[in-house]
Amino acid sequence: MKVIEIVAPGAPDVLKPAQRPDPVAGAGEVLVKVAASGVNRPDVLQRKGLYPVPPGASDIPGLEVAGTIESGDRAAMDAAGLKIGDRVCALVAGGGYAEKCVAPVGQCLPAPKGLGDVEAASLPETFFTVWSNVFDRGRLQPGETLLVQGGTSGIGVTAIQLAKAAGARVIATAGSAEKVAACLKLGADHGIDYRNQDFVAETKRATSDRGADVILDMVAGDYIARELQCLAEDGRLVIIAVQGGTKSAIDAGLVLRKRLVITGSTLRPRPVAFKSAIAASLRRHVWPWLESGTVKPVIHQVFPAEQAAAAHALMESNAHVGKIVLSWA
Repeated sequence: MKVIEIVAPGAPDVLKPAQRPDPVAGAGEVLVKVAASGVNRPDVLQRKGLYPVPPGASDIPGLEVAGTIESGDRAAMDAAGLKIGDRVCALVAGGGYAEKCVAPVGQCLPAPKGLGDVEAASLPETFFTVWSNVFDRGRLQPGETLLVQGGTSGIGVTAIQLAKAAGARVIATAGSAEKVAACLKLGADHGIDYRNQDFVAETKRATSDRGADVILDMVAGDYIARELQCLAEDGRLVIIAVQGGTKSAIDAGLVLRKRLVITGSTLRPRPVAFKSAIAASLRRHVWPWLESGTVKPVIHQVFPAEQAAAAHALMESNAHVGKIVLSWA
């Protein structure tokens, strides 16, 4: 099969087309004939040598795919209501930049009705991440306010839409007036240009000084201390990436006085059972929103798979709004 592999840690041009033997599905797994592969920030970190592959996972990058089930564990497929020939999208721990990819049955979801393979491939990584962190860890409730840092990222556009569909109010930050406008178009109630506005002051202003109930943070670093300032009482800060660094000095007294929760998670190394439970929640709660058009995939650009280097360069430019996808057609 054709794959895109990382020949050495480095810049986007270390991503090279290659040939590998077809993988074989084991117990509890299916083999997916891949039509499209999503591109995500962890892929960039892996390419740079900054995100080690979990034990047992493929060294080929790529955490989400869409395509057709070609073979697999029949009993596991039967139990999940899947069969050979079904169109699915799947979250994987690696191996997504390839014409064929093995996925745990529990991490496969039917391609939502009305969506093509490119759109389906853009879903798993961000939807699993947002559901697990905003709704499970952050416990966002209808009527509460969510602050999304980086509202035009793949995670951001997903978080805005899912929170609005769930009945929450959304404030989103972005790096330009044009990106703020994109957040508002997606449904955000208030947008903040973090380059020219203080997100603490703006969040307080947008909430009549109450603050946000939940913050989804991909920056960390010195953002954390500022985010604690703009959380409401009993607020929850959920950290999912550390693009701004791992160190922060915080006011612990503020945490005590406002009864704040600081939490975080990474998804890739979690066990199959954990990810399968998220998949079940998505199928029950979110897939109906996708099939009704309440929530829509946001695709910025599709690249032929052999142009994965260009896709990574675009992601690192931060010029995109939404998802970047590789096509194997």
